[in-house]
Amino acid sequence: MLPKIDVPVFETTLISTGKKVKFRPFLIKEQKLFMMAMESEDSKEQVGVVKQVLNNCILSKDVDVDDLPTFDLENLFMQLRAKSVGEVVNLRYNCNNLVKKEDGEEKPCNNIVKIDVNLNEVKPILNDAHNKKIEISDKLGMMMRYPTMKMIENFDENIENAETLIKLIANCIDYIYDKDQVYYAKDTTKEELLEFVENLQQSDLEKIQKFFITMPKIKKELKFKCNKCGYEDNIIVEGIQNFFV
Repeated sequence: MLPKIDVPVFETTLISTGKKVKFRPFLIKEQKLFMMAMESEDSKEQVGVVKQVLNNCILSKDVDVDDLPTFDLENLFMQLRAKSVGEVVNLRYNCNNLVKKEDGEEKPCNNIVKIDVNLNEVKPILNDAHNKKIEISDKLGMMMRYPTMKMIENFDENIENAETLIKLIANCIDYIYDKDQVYYAKDTTKEELLEFVENLQQSDLEKIQKFFITMPKIKKELKFKCNKCGYEDNIIVEGIQNFFV
């Protein structure tokens, strides 16, 4: 029998709960999954591979990837990628700056600009104005829970669509409370939750939108400079797909 290969174990902290999570680097078998997903250029397939690899590599038994908020999943992937492949990611961006050509017409530069990003510098952005508790009145309110990647994957429609947004809000309700009782979403039908959301006022919707807007985010602002036309700009890098290399 061949000897077993020792694999290092790392530890990180979930942003949403402060819970410690242990994980190992991904191995050659998982690297093959990444390479196959990259070739397909299918964003859903890429996210599915990330979830599968995280499930393989997370050693803490009480962590379910499907239950993690999107920002926790992204942060875990960043750290896993850094420990497995390397801290620096080589990104490529197309310069869309309009430049005047010899014929006098303005056309996109189209130069490919390479930018290196150190994953250790991509930190969670926390907003002091963020609050999971939504107060509808002095007697009524609700506590929200963060959307998970699985939850978002279930919505094939445009998330900006009003009906889809209502469904997402209903799915993100942890519980509703009044002065007498707490009503947990897990004990309530989807129809009742949807009806509750549909009967909220515009001012309540704005409070809920603030909850989503101010959630923790994993993103990095980069300075972009085209070495061909000299165009400069700041670009925001966020989302798993941007680091799927």
